[in-house]
Amino acid sequence: MIETIATDNAPAAIGPYSQAKLVGNTLYCSGQIPLCPKTGEMLGGEDVASQAKQSLENLKAVLEAGGSSLDKVVKTTCYLVSMDDFAAFNAVYAEYFGESVPARACVAVAELPKGALCELDAIAIVG
Repeated sequence: MIETIATDNAPAAIGPYSQAKLVGNTLYCSGQIPLCPKTGEMLGGEDVASQAKQSLENLKAVLEAGGSSLDKVVKTTCYLVSMDDFAAFNAVYAEYFGESVPARACVAVAELPKGALCELDAIAIVG
């Protein structure tokens, strides 16, 4: 059975996708950018660290809505508009994941939705 996960504590999808899908005990989370959950407006300005923090807060909210948490994330994919932001992004990412860092890919992209500087998606275990 596949369950669609949705929460008001993270931004609503800005396209034809869901915030997450739960399949068995695996939660597949869509990419999160630094949007305010209440207004849908971009937060963090031109500062990748602030944007990363909001993106991770949004991801955390989706994980919790799906019955999981950051310490149960097994894989992330991170997208950066500039690899010059790699160190600043990593510093925030490390604060959120601590000792339980998941497997990860990090790639540079030409552009992200709404002009975001970063985005990340995740796969996590539930239960």
